Amino acid sequence: GPVASSMSMRSVLTSGSGLSPPPPPPPPPGPPPIFDTETAKDEGTASRSALFAQLNQGEAITKGLRHVSDDQKTHKNPSLRAQGPPVRSPTKSHTPSPTSPKNSPQQNHPPVLELEGKKWRVEYQEDKNDLVINNTELKQVAYIFKCNKSTLQIKGKINSITVDNCKKFGLVFDNVVGIVEVINSRDIQIQVMGKVPTISINKTEGCHIYLSEESLDCEIVSAKSSEMNILIPKDGDYKEFPVPEQFKTAWDGSKLVTEPAEIVG
Repeated sequence: GPVASSMSMRSVLTSGSGLSPPPPPPPPPGPPPIFDTETAKDEGTASRSALFAQLNQGEAITKGLRHVSDDQKTHKNPSLRAQGPPVRSPTKSHTPSPTSPKNSPQQNHPPVLELEGKKWRVEYQEDKNDLVINNTELKQVAYIFKCNKSTLQIKGKINSITVDNCKKFGLVFDNVVGIVEVINSRDIQIQVMGKVPTISINKTEGCHIYLSEESLDCEIVSAKSSEMNILIPKDGDYKEFPVPEQFKTAWDGSKLVTEPAEIVG
């Protein structure tokens, strides 16, 4: 058949078919990335040189190590091998903690029996049954502190007596013009030879009071205490009467009325 010319082909493509020419092909890919082989080679050479320099130190490489004595070496001390390495807790810190008060040894105070101004100080007496205070005056007071398994006799007339923090302690006195107080103590025995107006017992477990014929009008005031007994002289002996520890309180219409509860034997 007839050979179509280039002009006829362009007229066919641009005429009644209405088709647009195809898009141009994509550009060719760029050149591959260039790796800096020279820089990598230089870094590897520098690290190997530093390693060889450390190995070439010889004996000088051990200068930074700590010397270990023979008693700290496990191959020369079998007891260290038996103990094994200490196990550290990953959560708890190992800073040294202050010494616990429970583990600290108790302080031993020297015993005291002396007159300081107008106060007789009787302190830290242990297992002493021959303690005596003489030459007392009316304005003087006696303070007895932390005396255990001991007995004290106070002769003459004194203003007041305080027994504080004592255990298994015995007190014998002639006359007190003020008050005798027993505080924070245990197993206390008090014998009145003359007169005393008031005896106070507070926070004490076990207190026996021997009254004389002249001190039967003494008032006993107690609070937060137990096992209290008053011994009254009768026919050359003593009769024991317990101090009530339980009370009952009722409203009488205008005020509260408190009476000791009867002890059922």
